[in-house]
Amino acid sequence: MTTTLPQSVSALVARASEPEFTAWRRNIVRLGGCTNPIHLVGAATIYDTTTGAALLSYGSGAYGGRLLTACGNRRATVCPTCSALYRADTYQLVRAGLVGGKSVPEAVNGHPRVFATLTAPGFGPVHTRRERDGRVPPCRPRRAGDHCPHGTPAGCRERHPADDPRLGEPLCPRCYDYAGAVLWHAFAGRLWHRFGLELRREVARRAGLSRTEFGEVARLSYAKVAEYQRRGLVHFHAVIRLDGPDGPDSDPPGWATVPFLVDSVRAVVGRVRLTAPGSEVVGPRVLRFGTQVDVRPVTLNGRTAGERPASAAAVAGYIAKYATKGAETAGAVDGRIHHARDMVMLPVRAHVLRMISTCWWLGGLPEFAPLGLRRWAHMLGYGGHFSTKSRRYSTTLTALRQARADHRAEQQRAALGLPEYSTVTVGRWRYAGRGYSPEAALLAASVREGGGRHGA
Repeated sequence: MTTTLPQSVSALVARASEPEFTAWRRNIVRLGGCTNPIHLVGAATIYDTTTGAALLSYGSGAYGGRLLTACGNRRATVCPTCSALYRADTYQLVRAGLVGGKSVPEAVNGHPRVFATLTAPGFGPVHTRRERDGRVPPCRPRRAGDHCPHGTPAGCRERHPADDPRLGEPLCPRCYDYAGAVLWHAFAGRLWHRFGLELRREVARRAGLSRTEFGEVARLSYAKVAEYQRRGLVHFHAVIRLDGPDGPDSDPPGWATVPFLVDSVRAVVGRVRLTAPGSEVVGPRVLRFGTQVDVRPVTLNGRTAGERPASAAAVAGYIAKYATKGAETAGAVDGRIHHARDMVMLPVRAHVLRMISTCWWLGGLPEFAPLGLRRWAHMLGYGGHFSTKSRRYSTTLTALRQARADHRAEQQRAALGLPEYSTVTVGRWRYAGRGYSPEAALLAASVREGGGRHGA
């Protein structure tokens, strides 16, 4: 009986017989399973920084014709391998700002810190599921016979299972304010910025200081992430910390306590407002955060008296988790939408499609053109950063990546047998494509199944 090998397997067998197979295989294995690598063509030279002598030169030919480098995408739906690395870096960044490390002193663990969740407002009733004491109450109980102006029942007495596709869907799509929801997304980043300004003013006012005096004795720092809900709107989860005037390197004043910070955050969220522009067909909107605000103290181990605390590790893990997710968690799509006709075949639920369509419609009106709503239609109108931090919160992702690059450069130097003195690599590379050939994809899949990154 004759067995025909799949084309990818046959190509891999043929590749294995070529002289450069070892270099080609090493090039793929070193990616550790990246699903969409970038191809580079060029050359590089390692120089001795003391004498200027060239120690070693190599080109893309040493890697089977092209040097492959990881895509570095943060989204888990695009590249699970690179997003896992991004998540780990974000975890270290947030955790360092809570317990120290990565150039942040350990004394920061004694500074007042809270974990705050700022929600989006409601733009119409949606199907929801809440658990109370282990039980799931009815979705939205109303009196029998109550209907909205369009004749749709105003309530829902079902107890939805966790995987019910109706969760997040409006009870009446015609009652739902899709224009308001999209505009809230478009201004959510500015709303957060306004919140930060107002929080500094509130803390200064409660401490009996002017804003100038506050800057001389204290500083507010934060790290935040945006999380999409089933209804297609983002919530902001943020660590907010109160330091001395030099950030984590200085002690906060005596009046700076956790209850003081908790009360300040709650007082500010309710009064932050922005006004979105209107047009002849869409009226102006007053935008704010939702009424549901959760503010918890952050402790080292999650145990403290009073309000529900959160441990430093749990908070860092929570923020890092959502730093690698996007609108796809709400049922949207990964890629940008370039034409209105593309929306016809989108594999999304009705609610998400209406939000995308609203982005496209508003984006075509002159009054809303500066918001770039069509550009961010696949994100349901939200074009802000998913994870951000203030300057003095802790280390940076750039610093963490540089430390990893330096470590790998040292490993390369040792593997090449270069002397232990300062070197620098000067290279010229150009983009030459991305992705895998069929046989390379087969090898990359085996690397992922074998447990991630390998040495080469």
